[in-house]
Amino acid sequence: QVHLVESGGGLVQAGGSLRLSCTASGLAFSDYHMAWFRQAPGKERELVAGIISDTATTYENFVKGRFTISRDVAESTLLLQMNNLEPEDTAVYYCNTLSQMYDWGQGTQVTVSS
Repeated sequence: QVHLVESGGGLVQAGGSLRLSCTASGLAFSDYHMAWFRQAPGKERELVAGIISDTATTYENFVKGRFTISRDVAESTLLLQMNNLEPEDTAVYYCNTLSQMYDWGQGTQVTVSS
């Protein structure tokens, strides 16, 4: 059974940075396209960034140039480096396969103050 665990969130001022991590027991990252999603209060969960291979990534327009997705296949760890954070980035962040194949983890809260 796959168990997704996100960490690294916190409270940061606008313009600050955070680095999120996701570990996935029972999942070989090299076999899947992985992604980060987020859900803000009162909104639907949305895709933030995806990684198809170490040289192929995709980003939603609202994070392009600010966020970087990467992975450590050997450690089955997915990372999201978030720079120049904005209050609009406040949300619970989740990882999953790009096709949202597995049950969601608990997520990690990111709060950006203005």
